[in-house]
Amino acid sequence: MVSRGEHSGIIYHFFKSGRKVTILILALTFPLLLSSCGGLMKVDPVVETGKAIGSADPFMGDWKGRWQLDDGTDTGPLVAQVIALGKGKYRAVFLDEFDTRAEPRAVLNDEVEDQNASFTGQADSEGGYLDLKGQVEGDNFAGSFQGGDFSGKFELSRTVRVSPTLGAEPPAGAVVLFNGKNFKQWKHTPSKKNPTGGPVQWIRKKGGVMEVKPGTGSIMTKKKFTDFKLHIEFRLPFMPEKRGQARANSGVYLQGRYEVQVLDSYGLEGRDNECGGIYKVGPPLVNMCAPPAQWQTYDITFGAPKAGKPARATVVHNGVTIHDEIELPGPTGGALDSNVNEPGGIYLQDHSNPMQFRNIWLVEL
Repeated sequence: MVSRGEHSGIIYHFFKSGRKVTILILALTFPLLLSSCGGLMKVDPVVETGKAIGSADPFMGDWKGRWQLDDGTDTGPLVAQVIALGKGKYRAVFLDEFDTRAEPRAVLNDEVEDQNASFTGQADSEGGYLDLKGQVEGDNFAGSFQGGDFSGKFELSRTVRVSPTLGAEPPAGAVVLFNGKNFKQWKHTPSKKNPTGGPVQWIRKKGGVMEVKPGTGSIMTKKKFTDFKLHIEFRLPFMPEKRGQARANSGVYLQGRYEVQVLDSYGLEGRDNECGGIYKVGPPLVNMCAPPAQWQTYDITFGAPKAGKPARATVVHNGVTIHDEIELPGPTGGALDSNVNEPGGIYLQDHSNPMQFRNIWLVEL
């Protein structure tokens, strides 16, 4: 993503697993970064993303900074992802850096009370327990830790990261599947009630956006494809009180047979049934899921089965490769058919959540 944290240094192993703590957070603010374009003021996508996240929840999102020991003998990077759990509850996941698959330094379950900004608690370390104290004021999240023979502090700042392919324009010769103007390229998937599908009943919204109308059924492209590169942008609805597969669920099916999962799994482990996963085939190499309310991207290169070899896919999520030529041994759950030697369409799933999609295009290979 754009505005990534620095990937340097090794953090001291002072966080290992979390215990119950309370984080009491003040409102966060976002800087207004405007740029001039042809005499008109255009809002930076980082600012738009920050406003979208903040309007959904003022505490949710990414933090980036450093920690250091009080005696100055050690220092290193530290980041946190704050997940909204509804009813004033939050979970903060502390890591060395963003965009890596590693054990968290701490996972702290938090609860906002009285608009206070202080938090205290304990976390496991290699030498025992650490006492944690911290405070959030505006865009600063600072605290201290102490335990055993060492003590130190950390300081983080709110950061907003966006995909480098957000808003990517279709190249010459691309098949534009959705440009926000109409659903001419799409139909509902076949059902017992309507074996041939039917006109799309999803909602077309301002800004070139389509939104799932829960209960109307999934949709697929009228045209079918063999090998291709697909660009698609999606936004997860904010559903803080939901858990697991009930939390902003959908899917992008390649040829209508191979699902790349869509789910609000921001800050989680990143499993094969979470965002970017291929169900029962492989988890993402790293969990690149952004907070809900933020636009995200999939850039997928798909190769159909040939000469007895299975289909393959490379999936880039928010600018980071999460599957690299992964073999797809067969259709995944929810596939429209098992005719793997035939072309197939792009299929977007209605899983009863108001998912949004935009800027969908494809280049045939």
